[in-house]
Amino acid sequence: MTFSVGYQADRAWMDALVARRAALHDVYFAYGAMPSGRALVADEDRQLEDLGRLADAGIPLHLLFNANCYGARALSRAFLTEVGETVDRFAADGSLTGVTTTSPVLARFIRANFPGLEIRASVNMEIGTVEGMDYLQDVFDGFYLKRELNRDLDAVRAMKTWCDDHGKRLYILANSGCLNHCSSHVFHDNLVAHEVEIARADNGYTFHGTCWAWLAKPANRAQWYARTNFIEPERVDAYEGLCTAMKLATRINAHPVRILESYATGSHIGPMQPLLEPNHGKLFETDAGRSPTTPTTSTPSA
Repeated sequence: MTFSVGYQADRAWMDALVARRAALHDVYFAYGAMPSGRALVADEDRQLEDLGRLADAGIPLHLLFNANCYGARALSRAFLTEVGETVDRFAADGSLTGVTTTSPVLARFIRANFPGLEIRASVNMEIGTVEGMDYLQDVFDGFYLKRELNRDLDAVRAMKTWCDDHGKRLYILANSGCLNHCSSHVFHDNLVAHEVEIARADNGYTFHGTCWAWLAKPANRAQWYARTNFIEPERVDAYEGLCTAMKLATRINAHPVRILESYATGSHIGPMQPLLEPNHGKLFETDAGRSPTTPTTSTPSA
């Protein structure tokens, strides 16, 4: 299995990516002030330097336009021009191999103007049926699987079969810490997309995420594994041949090297929470005498 991992401005992380380049499908990143599914990168010069190093090491780069909302700019010519200029900046030297987006409009625009790039439908689109892929097969080359299907191998096989039959690729986000069917997921993703505007406002509330409040209750923490969808490093082999690559969320995690090493080697020691994004490990540390590890009896459905 190869892995698609997220850029983070950290020297140790850059060193690990170069050392582990044989295990990498690509490194994904958002650029500049363009909203994405995570916080903005503050130092563009540093980012360009790091991305140049990765490209020189032969690691493919993958650009993100995966914000859940682009507001009033979503269809504007100015926005499309900005997207085109950003893609062109990285595609010019051949290091950029693809783009992931939540917007079918951006997907269509990029396909028309940059036909050599692979275009993936973001996991934030929550595509979990063959119908969902069929509707957009004319603009996307690959699809990220809806998180909640990760451990249902029959469902994964059905999605993979459709992709094979239609010349598409299937990808899986392996280490999401999100709760299944989170009622606030879309709202939270919208907040992230508008984080710059929100930070400038006189806000009456702070939103930390529904998952934190729900897992703060001890009785709910007992249901944690059943309510999540991550794939343990030890079970990656079960997905060989079922997806083109696994995505690892590493853009804001405090231990990206540990995540990559665990999944690349198929082994980890200790609780799973630190390998996930978001990482709810601190909540489980309050459970006296209880180790927040994955239940040994849990297995993906056959």
